[in-house]
Amino acid sequence: MTRYITRRFVYAVLTVFGISIVSFFIIELPPGDFLTTSIDRLGDEGATGAAQIAALRERYGLDQPFYVRYFKWISGIVLHGDFGQSFIYDRPVSELIAERLPLTIAVSLATIVFTWILAVPIGIYSAVRQYSLGDYIATIIGFLGLAIPSFLIALVLLYVSFRYFGQDVGGLFSPEYVDADWSFGRVIDLLKHMWIPVAITGFAGTASLIRVMRANLLDELRKPYVTAARARGNSEGRLIVKYPVRVAIAPLLSTVGWVLPAVISSGEVVAIVLSLQTTGPMLLSSLQTQDMYLAGSFIFVVSVLTVVGTLISDLLLAWADPRIRHEYK
Repeated sequence: MTRYITRRFVYAVLTVFGISIVSFFIIELPPGDFLTTSIDRLGDEGATGAAQIAALRERYGLDQPFYVRYFKWISGIVLHGDFGQSFIYDRPVSELIAERLPLTIAVSLATIVFTWILAVPIGIYSAVRQYSLGDYIATIIGFLGLAIPSFLIALVLLYVSFRYFGQDVGGLFSPEYVDADWSFGRVIDLLKHMWIPVAITGFAGTASLIRVMRANLLDELRKPYVTAARARGNSEGRLIVKYPVRVAIAPLLSTVGWVLPAVISSGEVVAIVLSLQTTGPMLLSSLQTQDMYLAGSFIFVVSVLTVVGTLISDLLLAWADPRIRHEYK
């Protein structure tokens, strides 16, 4: 098991290194970016503008080769947590990420927990009670969740809440808590607003996982080892949980690697519709304005989350499936 974990960890570090190169290439890709515009503007401000231009060129190594500029960028992140400067917000990118990313991760993790808590038991019930009324209801919900876009549900919810209840369900905070310091009251207010984007974003994921869990478990329930275990006198509940469920849930564990970044990226449109203070709207804005240090840093962070999720997925699979552990002994 230790050999397996070490090998996966080394792969993760090498992958992050490759991602950093691609992310910086994206930063450097546009021929004209916001920094170029700023330098052109500062050039008209005399000595003060010239001094700022010189400082910008030195900081970002604009006159240096690509690999020098990359080393400045990645060493600033690793050694100092410096992702560069956002030119549209005129603030360090690390501050903007620190403001938005924790809220995004909180919403994403809550969505994942919500999805699994609902999907796994419903999928097990649908497989065990195949063709029952509950199975048909779960199937219909699954089709609706896969067919209806999340942003459309968000738009309908906004319309209904405002039209019939006179309430605005957008945002993660009430107006008085948007710019307030963190306190117990602000946390409670966040929890009151969080359930709306969690339910909307998690609806499609829940529907998909229900279908996957049902199909996997149905396949396992028909195998001979289940019949043999039942013949040995094991109770039905213990038999299902101990053997087929453990095997059927393994493919779901393998999806952990892409669930977190998928929730973050697929929730961008929902975040824009609901005016959430998450990374989605800011990432879209940075791409539209060519604020490439901000956009590239967000892409890098989300990509790293993918690698971390994949590593967690591999560890969970090794825990659930002894064959993986024995393979690396």
